[in-house]
Amino acid sequence: MSRKNRLWREGSILHITVRGNRKEDIFKSKEDYYVYLRNLQHAIKFYNNQFEILSYCLMTNHIHLQIETKSVHIKKLMGKINTFYAKYFNNKYDYHGHLFQGRYGSQIIDSDSYILEASRYISLNPVRANIVKKPEDYKWSSYPMLIGKRKEKLINSDRILSYFIQSRKRELYRMYVEDAIR
Repeated sequence: MSRKNRLWREGSILHITVRGNRKEDIFKSKEDYYVYLRNLQHAIKFYNNQFEILSYCLMTNHIHLQIETKSVHIKKLMGKINTFYAKYFNNKYDYHGHLFQGRYGSQIIDSDSYILEASRYISLNPVRANIVKKPEDYKWSSYPMLIGKRKEKLINSDRILSYFIQSRKRELYRMYVEDAIR
């Protein structure tokens, strides 16, 4: 039985999930997280900014990415990102077999409200997993950058923050996300 083709079109915004095979860890050290983030940065340059990361969260055994594609097909992009990281991981840990559980998951985000909802869901992942009490305390997430607590070049915060009043956008986004934990 053949696989279904991925739904994708230029300009799509997608929520991507990548899971460790058998729910095993795909990040075992701080270096692993840094390598994955550098890999994302490299992919942005490699594809000449033909996609943007709107939000992300790297959990121990899975990954969430909110990506807006311009002209690079998501299949090609995720193939490059996942292949590079799997080779790195397998070499470092002398691991054999599949690192990731099947294909990555992808869901097209087709409304403004879903753009915000997906970003909030991604930001709250470490809180809901009882790793941290506040999402800003999780180092491997874009949330601290979105609320202005950390500077980084990896994500484009403009898209998500554009839904809030300009003068208070970071504060209002923070309220939007953290209201879901109360």
